[in-house]
Amino acid sequence: METGIYLRVSTEEQAQEGFSIRGQEQKLRDYARIKEWPVYKVYADEGISGKNITERPAINELISDVEKGIIKNILVFKIDRLTRNTVDLINLTNLFNKQGCAFNSLMESIDTETASGRMFLKIIGIFAEFERENIAERVRLGFERKAREGYSLSSWVVSYGYDRPRGQKIQTINEIEACIVREIFDMFTHQHLSYYEIANKLNLRNIPTKQSASWSATQIRNMLSNCNYIGNVRYSLEDSKRYFEAEGVHEPIISKELYEETQTLISKMVKRNVTKRPKDESYFLNFVICPHCGERMTTHGAYTSKNGWKAGYRCINYSNKKCDISCLAHFKIEEAFSEYITNVGDCDVIDEIELKEEQTAQEETKKAQASYLARYEKLCAKEKEFIGLYIDGKVDYDNYATISKTLTQEKHHIEAELETIEKAIAKTAEPTIKREDIIKNLKANWELLTKSERRQFLVMFVEGIHISLQETGNKRYRSIRVDKVEFCKN
Repeated sequence: METGIYLRVSTEEQAQEGFSIRGQEQKLRDYARIKEWPVYKVYADEGISGKNITERPAINELISDVEKGIIKNILVFKIDRLTRNTVDLINLTNLFNKQGCAFNSLMESIDTETASGRMFLKIIGIFAEFERENIAERVRLGFERKAREGYSLSSWVVSYGYDRPRGQKIQTINEIEACIVREIFDMFTHQHLSYYEIANKLNLRNIPTKQSASWSATQIRNMLSNCNYIGNVRYSLEDSKRYFEAEGVHEPIISKELYEETQTLISKMVKRNVTKRPKDESYFLNFVICPHCGERMTTHGAYTSKNGWKAGYRCINYSNKKCDISCLAHFKIEEAFSEYITNVGDCDVIDEIELKEEQTAQEETKKAQASYLARYEKLCAKEKEFIGLYIDGKVDYDNYATISKTLTQEKHHIEAELETIEKAIAKTAEPTIKREDIIKNLKANWELLTKSERRQFLVMFVEGIHISLQETGNKRYRSIRVDKVEFCKN
């Protein structure tokens, strides 16, 4: 079994403890002779620290010979001669095992050909793994603390619109990129352009990303959802349980109002669950409700001999043969929708049952508020009464302290409930767009909107369009009627 003897000593150790290269070599040669192991070569790193293996030529030569299959047994004076880094030790022993190379330490009596030697190395591996996990946990806690203090980690690359040179803790605004960031938010929120359209516009203008690459819809979407642009930092995007946002120490690029408006639009887009990308010619995509199964309608080309392929819709269950609704032409749904908004009365849009439920809920909220206020006043009166009894000496201190503590706890509970109720009342008092106002604007402006603006209007205000079909014996010529337009509640 060809044996490689590895020796290492630093100058300081040689001076203090006498770990000379020659002394180690002699002891190891004697041990190999006793074991009848032929020595192939002696690998010696003299005057070099054992903190890593990258800067030691002899150990790297040893590793190369092990990988070539020349060395089948390694003998060292002590384990720390091989390395003082437990992670490196585990990596080396894993390499030795993979190559079928035994490992032996004279002073620790480790021989990987014996069960006890292999067990000892496994124990070392457990401690090495524990050390690695400890380090990872400390690093994670450090990152989390840094984020909570408002510093952006920027572990890979800083957000587009900001710069953070090496050694600088706070990211600073890159004014050239910041102008593009503001333009992107404006294009999405106010010009109603899609992610794809924004990316295409930027690419046509040869505006590079932070990595000098082309823009994609995914990058635009991620940018529009990045709270970094309002001066906040976020942590642990991959783990929702540990995710949080904190107020940052850097300057914002856009206002919070614009950011919140953008998030509202994004949430509505996600709510639609669009399976196909909407085009200008198919802006009813995922808004029309199938009259048979109640699922959303997806896009489908409807062929006409005069005009060629035109936008059309069919039920998403058509492909799996759960529904037979298909070939609903876009222009027929458009005509039915226009007829609906023209003929429907303002009062027809308002769901009376829902209004009554809202009114009832508001009344119940106000009753609860009044009840809590009355209880709070009684508690205050009782607290004042017990203070008087204590001052007059009619109640001892222990009884007074117990009762006072109970009353205070009850008051805190009521205060919390009142705060919740006040927030709910304030929310209902906020100005909202009424459905009758929406229908009035629809009647007046629908024909004036572009196709892109119509799609944006539907995203913002419409939940679903319920239709019915009137069969004529030929599916191609059946008529469509819009029975109800369901508007968003929020």
